[in-house]
Amino acid sequence: MDNEIKKLTKRIIKFRDARNWKQFHKPKDLAVSLALEAAEVLEHFQWKNEAEINKYVKTNKDEIAEEMADVLNYLLIMAHDLNIDIIKAEEKKVTKNESKYPVEKAKGKHTKYNKL
Repeated sequence: MDNEIKKLTKRIIKFRDARNWKQFHKPKDLAVSLALEAAEVLEHFQWKNEAEINKYVKTNKDEIAEEMADVLNYLLIMAHDLNIDIIKAEEKKVTKNESKYPVEKAKGKHTKYNKL
């Protein structure tokens, strides 16, 4: 997986650099774009109940996937530009969450860690 992320990042950066878009990719602008694209994912589910979502996903999976890919693209560009190993960051975060949300306290609950 790590190698796939590196290959994908390299491809995205090559795409960006060929178009001279790095000048527009300041950390703030990437963060804004990341949030906007995440909102576009959310828009697919807005105002729908669970049954409507299940039906909608079956017929709109490609559109949802494109928005998710946009989120991933900005995330990978940010990680690259800020020299953050996103795989290591995720592994560290999962380890931290395992400690904050032990199974015996958190299983089946949506309670925040400080309220368990």
